[in-house]
Amino acid sequence: MTDSTTTGNAFPSAEEIREALKEVIDPEIGMNIVDLGLIYEVLPDPRERSVQINMTLTSPGCPLGPEITGAVYLTVKRIPGVQDCKVDLVWRPAWDPSVHASEEVRMALGIW
Repeated sequence: MTDSTTTGNAFPSAEEIREALKEVIDPEIGMNIVDLGLIYEVLPDPRERSVQINMTLTSPGCPLGPEITGAVYLTVKRIPGVQDCKVDLVWRPAWDPSVHASEEVRMALGIW
């Protein structure tokens, strides 16, 4: 796939979208949601110029869920070429930082 920064017609790859989502910080933990492992799937659809994001939160009762999902939506919509974004919260598998978080995040959280 062509890099989306080199041509206006290209559509961003899942990797490019994940990289953009590193801007979204979980306000309670202070770390980005990608490295926390909260983004389960990034499904770009170049034909429809849309992106489906399947993600979770650190807990089902997270009071900042609407803020985080809203930030995900806005971040993806700002990526050149994306016309629409759908963010779905999923609870299976349940988020487990020892499984889903990056090594750097596990170390910062004291999870060995």
